[in-house]
Amino acid sequence: MTITEEARPSQAESTPHEDPAALEKRLVAAARSMRDEIISYSAEGQEVTHIPEGLHRRFDGEGFYGMYIPRAHGGLEVPPVTFFKVVQEIARADMGIAWSFCLSANHALMFANWFPEEIHAEVYAGGDFRAASMYAPTVKATPVEGGWELNGVVNFCSGIPWSTYFLGQCMLPGKTEKGGPRLGLYIAPKETFEILDDWGNMIGLSSSGSNSIRFDGTFLPERFLVEDADLMDYAFDGDSPGSAAYGNSMYSARHMSSFGLALAALCLGGAYGALDEFAALMTTRKTTIPPFVMRSQDPDFLRYYGGAIAKLAMNEAATYKALEMWQDAAADNVAGIAPFSQETDAILGAIGREVIIQTWEVVERDLYRTIGASASKKGERFEQIFRDMAQAAGHRNPQLRDATFQLIARQALGQM
Repeated sequence: MTITEEARPSQAESTPHEDPAALEKRLVAAARSMRDEIISYSAEGQEVTHIPEGLHRRFDGEGFYGMYIPRAHGGLEVPPVTFFKVVQEIARADMGIAWSFCLSANHALMFANWFPEEIHAEVYAGGDFRAASMYAPTVKATPVEGGWELNGVVNFCSGIPWSTYFLGQCMLPGKTEKGGPRLGLYIAPKETFEILDDWGNMIGLSSSGSNSIRFDGTFLPERFLVEDADLMDYAFDGDSPGSAAYGNSMYSARHMSSFGLALAALCLGGAYGALDEFAALMTTRKTTIPPFVMRSQDPDFLRYYGGAIAKLAMNEAATYKALEMWQDAAADNVAGIAPFSQETDAILGAIGREVIIQTWEVVERDLYRTIGASASKKGERFEQIFRDMAQAAGHRNPQLRDATFQLIARQALGQM
């Protein structure tokens, strides 16, 4: 699979010191105003299995991909709350497209956190940076002169078709002091791997561009790999390369939690999209049993609809409160008040996971079971949203729920 990209359009301009509140308002408004436009690309996205080129260029032109890129390297350097609000708005229009966007744009945050400043300018490339990622270490790295040779296949690389890099973990030779496998963290330019044409055969998220990639004897320069970095427990007690370079604490944190919260924002957007469809039918269709009245006048449908609104509001509040806690933990980490601990990472990630599960339950239990069979016909917007939400509910992250509960319990009981 080959994706070619011509010269980038000029990004929406931002002054170096644009007021953060004004910048957030502008970006969120831009995403919201594009809702109908994004929906108009949905069918094409399902067909090509990634963000259609025209929409990709629109996102780039609005500056969406640069939200987490430091201003010093051509980005907007917005706080996570702004990024999440934009992601939620895009997902409300099309969750698969938002998934592809989010999981390539959000790794600009992690890159500055994890990799030395010496390669930041090269990799960020003046703001032209997008990186899909997959944390499972399915690639083997072998030391060679001047760097590493990579071999292996990585599955589910969401957002890879328009990515300029891939960020992943690899297996290194030898063992750790405790006898476990040695892991490395690498950032690989797009010309170093092959994108496989193997996405689009799942129940949902067909437009997420979650293709596999293959490394086949690929040479990776030494500067692009960090040895002995396990992303399940990889953080800095104090300044990371990014926070030291840019004076921004959001570049010094743990990211199992921020990833889980990003998925929560995606699912919130998808669930609100389902709610939009439910509301439209409330005012255009009647009940199926007597007395035949508009659904908007029926006590049961009012309860279904109102209950879904309340539950989504609760999950939205939990997501953004957890994000506030994440930002506070990052600030405290850099200030030397308290390290960003595994305990904090685990509980905030668990909150994101609960939001994923609970928003799916709102769509499946409250909306799908009551909206009516015609809404699940192929090609209907609700049908696509349902499939996308179902795919998200089966993601690897929610599958970590019970294991994380056990981890949180051991941490609370001092068994770690």
